Amino acid sequence: MSKLPNDISPPIDLTRRQMVGPVRTSHPRYVDLLPLCNDACPAGENIQGWLAQAQAGRFQKAWEVLIRDNPFPAIHGRVCYHPCESSCNRKHLDSKVSIHAVERFLGDQATANNWPMPVDALPSGKRVLVIGAGPSGLSAAYHLARFGHQVEIHEAGPVAGGMLYFGIPAYRLPRDVVERETSRLESIGVRFVFNHKVEDVLAERRDGRFDAVYVAIGAQVGRHVDIPARDSAKVLAAVTLLRKVGMGEVPRLGRRVVIYGGSNTAMDAARTARRLGADEAVIVYIRDRAHMKAHEYEAEEAIAEGVKIKWLSGIKDISGSDITVERMELDAEGRPQPTGEFETLKADSVILALGETTDITFLRNIPGIQFEADDTVIVGEDMQTGHPGIFAGGDVTPTTRTVTNATGQGKHAARHIDAWLRGTPLMRPPRHRVIPFAEMHLPMYNDTLVIRQAELPLAQRDDFTEVVTGLDVRQAQYEAKRCLSCGNCYECDNCYAACPEDAIMKLGPGRGYEINMNTCTGCAVCFDRCPCHAIDMVTELPREAKP
Repeated sequence: MSKLPNDISPPIDLTRRQMVGPVRTSHPRYVDLLPLCNDACPAGENIQGWLAQAQAGRFQKAWEVLIRDNPFPAIHGRVCYHPCESSCNRKHLDSKVSIHAVERFLGDQATANNWPMPVDALPSGKRVLVIGAGPSGLSAAYHLARFGHQVEIHEAGPVAGGMLYFGIPAYRLPRDVVERETSRLESIGVRFVFNHKVEDVLAERRDGRFDAVYVAIGAQVGRHVDIPARDSAKVLAAVTLLRKVGMGEVPRLGRRVVIYGGSNTAMDAARTARRLGADEAVIVYIRDRAHMKAHEYEAEEAIAEGVKIKWLSGIKDISGSDITVERMELDAEGRPQPTGEFETLKADSVILALGETTDITFLRNIPGIQFEADDTVIVGEDMQTGHPGIFAGGDVTPTTRTVTNATGQGKHAARHIDAWLRGTPLMRPPRHRVIPFAEMHLPMYNDTLVIRQAELPLAQRDDFTEVVTGLDVRQAQYEAKRCLSCGNCYECDNCYAACPEDAIMKLGPGRGYEINMNTCTGCAVCFDRCPCHAIDMVTELPREAKP
């Protein structure tokens, strides 16, 4: 048989092809993969899902999708350290999506428009006591109420929020934002009992006829260190300072303030000291900048506001207003070692920001509850302690102490408490695989417009007015549209337009596509043209063609 010219294809036996189908080694399959932002979120938010609603301008729907996982977007949009953005695939193209700014926008819109919180279930008849109205307790109460349970929060303080209210300065998180978002829980049946410190958990459970208890007290006790102090300057814990300021007090710190520690709390304490009138706020930290506990941008903001930082320095003695500081150096393992070289700083006040712990004294007499060496409570994967029906989460357990992590733990605990109350195991669907940037099929392009949240000028940061402002409607929608929808089909029609065999059928808005396997040849054009990798190519087993 003579060869055909390269540009001429042999005739196709359509009848035979319809009978046996195309011969192929693989075929496309639509998939739903896990975006890296969702995977990184400690609260388990469906970030891609609510951004998709926001980019379409359906802001209330976006908020409803968001609060299925996190009931406090106005709070988290201000104080979360947004690990979702650190993982965002878009950063490899131009710049990461400002997820936290859109989240804040949705939370503020919900407050401005008084959007109602939905409840998902009929009343269960079960009662749950939550001890502590911090982010973990509030989150658990919210989810338990949506599951249909009666929830009562007993809080030792006068207001809801815990460290949200008393530990984070108002210039980062205004008090009215905390009050508005937390009080919304009352609309779905959550009852608050304030100024009520729980001393006997078992008696409280019995007298209140509670079926389960969730212990979610925060870490509000400052850690101390043995530093000789003779006729010393005023020495107080950073959490104490922040709590006093949160309650409306104005502590007199003097002109010169030394803050000991390198955490985010240390940065907050230093910036607070400046706002209280200190001419000089110096952070003394035993390690270098590369090893500090604070997030880099927290340190940058503190420095921009005039805070000074003495790296590789440790306080050895406090005598009157004289603070003896020893220079340190790091060994091969990165641990600070003394050098024997000293200098003296002058200070009117010393603020210790050396970490926080919880007061778990009231839990020690409960049979079955066990503790780690650092006094945190040991819980199982289901967040239950060794005493049946008593669960614990947030700062009181071994965990990363952030607002968003505490919120995620509250949701996690609520799901397990709900399952325990109903006597059914908690069934989790299989976890989707994550979709890294290398597996995306994106055109290379860059944004010419970068949306940035405006900030209060440095010269005006002399009080506790909020520093960072929010986005407007146009900005929020633009930023939401920058989401690449990693691993999730958004019906761009690229696959539909590219298929040479017309094997892809559109099912209608919101319903995606279907592949006609009788005509699909497995050429993988659809796979290559899908920008978000919502299509996988599945290998087929070899088959013999039928006669």
